[in-house]
This record gives sequence, C-alpha cells and structure tokens, in this order.
Amino acid sequence: MATVTEQLIKPKTKLWMGEPLKRKEDPRLIQGLGKFVDDLKLPRMAFAAILRSPYAHAMIKKIDASKAEEFPGVICTMTGEEVASKTDPFLQISPPPANRVKDYCLANGKVHFVGEPVVAVVAETRAIAEDALELIEVEYEILDHVLDASEALSPGAPILHEEAGTNLAYHGIWNYGDIEGATRTADKVIRAALHFHRFSSTPIENNVVLVDYDKSSGFLTIYNNNQMPMFCVPWLSFGLRFPSNKMRLVTGDIGGGFGTKIISYPYIALICLLAMKSGRPVKWSEDRKEHLTAANHGNERSFYVEIPVLKDGTVLGIKATAYDDCGAYTRYEPAGATIWAQVTPNVYHFKNFRMDFYQVMTNKCPVGPNRGYSRMQHMWMIERSIDLVAKELGLDPADVRLKNYIQPEEMPYETPSGGIYDGGDYPEMLRRALKLINYDALREEQTAARKRGRFIGIGVSTVVDSGTNNFGQVKILTEQNPFSGNSEAARVSIDGLGQIQVGLGTVPQGQGHETFASQIVADELGVTPDQIVVLSGFDSAINPYSHQSGSYASRSAVMGTGALLGATAKIKDKVARIAAHLMHSKPEDIEFKEGNVVDRKSGNKLPLWQVANVAWVNNTYLPKGMEPGLVAIHFWKPEFALPDSEKRHNQTLTYSPQTHVCVVELDKETGKFKIVRYAIVDDCGNQINPMIVEGQVHGAAAHGIGAAMYENFEYGQDGQLMSSTFVDYLIPTALDIPNLNTQSFTTPSLFAPKGIRGVGEGGGSPLGAIANAVEDALAPFGVTILDSHQNPQLLYQLITSGKMTNSN
Repeated sequence: MATVTEQLIKPKTKLWMGEPLKRKEDPRLIQGLGKFVDDLKLPRMAFAAILRSPYAHAMIKKIDASKAEEFPGVICTMTGEEVASKTDPFLQISPPPANRVKDYCLANGKVHFVGEPVVAVVAETRAIAEDALELIEVEYEILDHVLDASEALSPGAPILHEEAGTNLAYHGIWNYGDIEGATRTADKVIRAALHFHRFSSTPIENNVVLVDYDKSSGFLTIYNNNQMPMFCVPWLSFGLRFPSNKMRLVTGDIGGGFGTKIISYPYIALICLLAMKSGRPVKWSEDRKEHLTAANHGNERSFYVEIPVLKDGTVLGIKATAYDDCGAYTRYEPAGATIWAQVTPNVYHFKNFRMDFYQVMTNKCPVGPNRGYSRMQHMWMIERSIDLVAKELGLDPADVRLKNYIQPEEMPYETPSGGIYDGGDYPEMLRRALKLINYDALREEQTAARKRGRFIGIGVSTVVDSGTNNFGQVKILTEQNPFSGNSEAARVSIDGLGQIQVGLGTVPQGQGHETFASQIVADELGVTPDQIVVLSGFDSAINPYSHQSGSYASRSAVMGTGALLGATAKIKDKVARIAAHLMHSKPEDIEFKEGNVVDRKSGNKLPLWQVANVAWVNNTYLPKGMEPGLVAIHFWKPEFALPDSEKRHNQTLTYSPQTHVCVVELDKETGKFKIVRYAIVDDCGNQINPMIVEGQVHGAAAHGIGAAMYENFEYGQDGQLMSSTFVDYLIPTALDIPNLNTQSFTTPSLFAPKGIRGVGEGGGSPLGAIANAVEDALAPFGVTILDSHQNPQLLYQLITSGKMTNSN
C-alpha cells in the first residue's frame, strides 16, 4: 500500500500552465453536489418576500400592512419609512447634484420604476410570505414618467429625484486630437443615429441572500452570491450603520454572474434588516420575474456619430454624442459613463476623437455591470461606423479594417485617452478569421445567391476588450471618490504533512478558479495540480481578500495569478532557507522539482513534505530566529496612475482582442435570418488552461448572439416591462447557437504576470458581427441597420419600407 508521501509526490516532467486540464470543480457540480445559497438551511430559518411597485412613477400615499402582520405564520413586515428611520441612503459615486439621490433598500415615499421594492414580509415559509403580500394595501398617486434618456433631459420632463433636481447623472466631454480639423480635411463625413438596446444576463441562479444575526456576538453572517462581496461592504456598512468588522460574507458555488450579481447590495441590506428585526435567520430567493424586472439591466445607449473619412477608407476620427439610460438609480453608475473610454478607439488607429457623454436617469430598472460593461456599447458603435464607412465608399469592410487597424509593431500602443494596449496583431487575426470561413469564395457565392433570390450576408467585428480595471477612473466623476487602482489577495500554505492549500480573494461563478490556481501554484512549487487544494467559494472569515476582491472586469486570472505568484514566492523563500540550512547549502541554490527541494549544485534533495515537517512540528531544526510555519499571504496590485486633467490615463491593465466573422442567410418575406457560419479568433495572451479559454470564448459568443438575436427588454408606454418572463424575454438554447469555428492566436501580454490576459469579456463581438452581416444581406434593399437588436419584425418593416435610414 502506498504511503501518504508516495501518494502526494507524483513525477512531473513539464509545466502545467498551458495544459488543458479538466476542471477540478466539475465532478461535484455534475453530480449535483454543488453548494449554493439556496441549499443552505439554518435552524429557525424564516423566509422573505417582497411587494413591488406596479407603477413606473408614483407617490406612496399610504401603506397598511396590518392584515399581513395578522396572517398566520407571518413574523414581521417592513416598509420604506421604517428603513429610512434605521438606515442611511446608500453611498453614491455620482458627482453633485446626482449624489444627493436617496437610495434605500425599500422605496421611501415614492416609487421610481415598475418592480421597485415597497414592502417586505418575513414568514415561517416562503408560501406564507408571498400569500401575505396580497393582504398589504398600498395607496399610490400616479405621476408622469419618462422612459427615454434624451427626453428625460428636456424641459418639463418629470424629475425622478427631487433631492437631485435633475435627471442628469453625469455629463462629460472627452476631446482628443483635432476632430474639427479632421472634419474639414475629410473627403466625406458620414453621419448616423445608432441605438444600443437594453438587455442583461440570465444566470441559472438568481440573486439569493441568507442572513443570520447573532445577537450575542453582534455578528451578521451573510450568505450570498454577490460577485464582489467585499467591495459592497462599504455600501452595507454605511447604509446599515453597522460595523464592517462584524460582517462575515460567505459565498459558495454561484450559478453564473456575468456582472448581474454585483449590485445586489440593496437586497442584502434588506435581508440584514429583516434578520435583525425578526430575530431569526432570513432567506430571500429571487424568482425569475423579479430578476428580469428589477435585478439590473445592461446600459441602453443612443449615439449620434459623425465619421470623417478619406475616399480610400482611412478613418480620420469619430465625433459622437451619447445618451446613456441608467434607469431609476445610479448605484454602480455613473461608472459606465467613464468605463467605455478604456477602449476609446477600439482597435483602430485614428487619433482624433470627441465624445459628449450624457448619463441620464429614467423610470426603468436601474442598470449595472453586464458582460462587456459599457465597452460593448461603445465598440458596437465603432464597428457599425466602420461598416458604414465601407458601405458609403463602396469598399470591402474587411479591407477598411485592415487599412485602419493599429499595427503589431506599434505595440505597446497608447490610445487617445491614455490606454496602453499590451500587445496584439489585429491584421493577422482578421486574416485568420476570414480564412476560417473561406471569405473570398463566400463573396462569390453571395453574388451568385442573390441572383437566385437568396440573401447571404457577411459581417466582421473586431473588439479589444479590457481586463483588470483601474478604479482611478471614478476620479473623473469626482475627486472625492475614495477608490483607485486595483488589488487582489491570495494565501498559500503547506502544512506539516506537505499538503498544499490555496485561498483566493476572487469569487468564482464558473470560470475555473480552482483549476487555474492549482496549475499556477503547481508550477511554482514543482508539484502536480492534484496535490493542491483550492478552497471553493469565498468566506471573508477564511479567505484572504482586499476590498477590491471579486470576479469582474476579466481580472481573476491576471490578478489572481499576480497574488498567487507573490504568495508562492514568499513560501519558496522560506522553504529554500530551511532546506539550505538542513543541507548546508545556500538558499539561492535551491530549486523545486518533482515534489522535492533540490540543491542544484550538489544534487542533494529533500522531499518538500520533510521541509514542511521541520517548519511546523520538528522545528528545533529551523534556522535560528526563524518563526515556524509555512503560510504566506500576498496582496498584488498593478502600477496604475490617476487620470490627468484631460481624463487621460491607463484605465485597465490588459486588452484582449477578438475577431468574429458571422455569415447569415435572411428570408426577405419574413425578416427572419439564421447564422450559417461563425468564426472566432481570440487572443488572451499566454493561456493557463486552453480548455477553459475555449469554454469562455464559446460562452461569451453565446451571450452576444443571444443579445443580438433574442434578448431585449421592451417597455410599454405605461412603463411596464413587456418582456419580464422567458415567454417574452427570449434566451437562446444550445440548439439556437451555431457551430463556432474557433482559433486561438497568442501574443503575450507585455505587462501582466506570465503574459496572460482576461478572456471573459468577448460578449460584445457578436453584436457588431451580426448587425453587419444582416445589413450586408439586406444591401439590395438599401437597408441600414441602426439598432443592436435584430428583430425580424422590424427587419421586415425595413425591407418593405424601401427607405434609407441613414444620412450623410
């Protein structure tokens, strides 16, 4: 029978980084052994339900919850008036006057969108709590509402928040180069009004919160599935008037996030209040309609663009005005009013750029981060602009891109807004993607097909999406914001038996954190990934963290790797000093191989477990003055700067390009179309695990395809969300996603640890590729696509109208 040591130490002959290892997380998940918040059951646990506003905008004249409170099984209720007496409004990162908005976890005196929480009920069961909601009487005085961002700024528009006195959340101007000069020297100026529609993500698991208040210790233990639990602590602490050092936040497995689980702190705060009031652990599980109606949506944005060009297709710049609809509250906003600038020119070389950006509050669900947050809107606008240039000049869209791309020899490339692109070869990526679909032959087929009444369209989209953001960008909003840079933590320990454990500050929801961390640490310590246990989920009482920890902005691999390398370096340094002491060698001569520490000069070696034994329990052999143990925590941060007076700074560390080429066939009789070919070439730098990368590429593409073809939040004139269930808000299944022909292209990051980049933000590419393909298919009808959502009914109307919809 093998000894413990023999079981632990397996031969290793190559680096584990770059190997497509199966995910460590998968066995428990596919066996139904995952641990989600809704799986948790605590003694005496009660359940919460929320009564929501049926109106887009109304005064709350009276609330009578007495019948609900008398209902058998009901423990307590809570109204906005009670919340306002016990808490402070949530923090705002907006500049004045929008920072005066009073945002509570329940509406106080007024409702601002359909679905806003008004009253909460706690009961012995969820069914009782939901039944009791029907007994609550609320008297409303209906007010005028506004659903369009530009209309919300017009004189006489209803004001959502009287304390702010305006619906304007933020207005900023970015002005680089000489766009007016470029316009004067241009051969042509192309103009268009473009609209990026409102949609979100639909994770398998909705928001869930379970709070246990221990009155004896004063601790709040918060079980939740928030993606950035430690980042939302200030909002909870200040809002609840509760000390942050008595908050324990715990996440387990998370059934998808995509950004939608970042601003759940109002619901977390509400359940905290209910747990303290009821004296019971309280759980709230969001249903699907609640999630679609009131969790958070992605930013809706309208653009008015002018593109000065030369007749050979050279883009001289872009001048744009944007109206961003952030919904009824700012919450994470107006961060989205600055984040788009991370990728100001996308992948293009133009230096002249002006953006006049308005972010506006309307009577819709508040927005929040959504995969490709704020950048996908911006890059869709640019990719549509490039195709408009090609169309107006009678040029091939691929050729226009090749002419205007930033070239690989220019890397690292500084953008007009101060971003530093960390490598890439955009022309080669496009050439490879075109080859994957046999572009030249397909163009010939397209011409022949049109003569037979078949309408094929080819669309190209290249985006460079950012990862590992610099929170210094919020200083653009106001200097008073106490955030900048970024940081992440990791802990590595080797116990007295040589067993290795890793704790991360990142919060996984499907990205394979346990797997990639094992591969990174295994290479550093000269062991196999099987020898490393990575703690699943996140627990602020156990995991190391910074207050910027979490999974967002394609940062986990980059930031996690930086923290892991720092922690393992500390461990290795101590192990080397102990081993050198035992083998009468020098620490600088010690290396880690196949589970051993080896003196590279003499060839002498000791098993790693034996050095760990000395460090912990055989510590009389330690070098004099050395403390026992092998535990290291490291906090890693990139070297970021603050924005200058012209809003210039590097807003993120890595920039991952993807090129998508989409081929559609469209039925002119119905406006319906299908994707017949789809190719992707991605570059996320050096890959830790190619299998995980491929999954991320496929997932992001599916997300973007769903947004372009199926998913759309539509509001009626009365402010009601008309797509609040999966009957109306369509999401694609596996059968709706085409076969994806993918290829990875690697240019190592010039700045990130081990040359890696983030890969999870590629969801913006399909919206441009599909819009461009649909317009290409409809070229014989003179149709111009001006919206990011390709609705067959609207396409049919465009076909039959015979009207050009752009101007120049």
